[in-house]
Amino acid sequence: MFIYNVTTKPDWSISDAWVEWMLKEHMPVLLETNCFVRCQLLKLHEQDDIEGPTYVAQYFAESKALYNRYLEIFANDFRKAVIEKWGSNFISFRTLLEVIE
Repeated sequence: MFIYNVTTKPDWSISDAWVEWMLKEHMPVLLETNCFVRCQLLKLHEQDDIEGPTYVAQYFAESKALYNRYLEIFANDFRKAVIEKWGSNFISFRTLLEVIE
């Protein structure tokens, strides 16, 4: 199992709307790619939140091939949509985790 981990810090001015959009729109549509079997959104605590809260979206892929399929076919369009929706009101970075046990 692989976890596509996207850490995002939205500005306070959009944080509530961003969370609602993630849960109701973005994450469900991303699951429709069939590259991931489930997802979850987490909020980081004990972080510097002066500029905004920090969230982690995790998408679970059953194989590296499915994760790669997401990158090759869907990732660019999703990233463009996020920028079109929220502009420069957030920062994010992505990591890939492999479940060992």
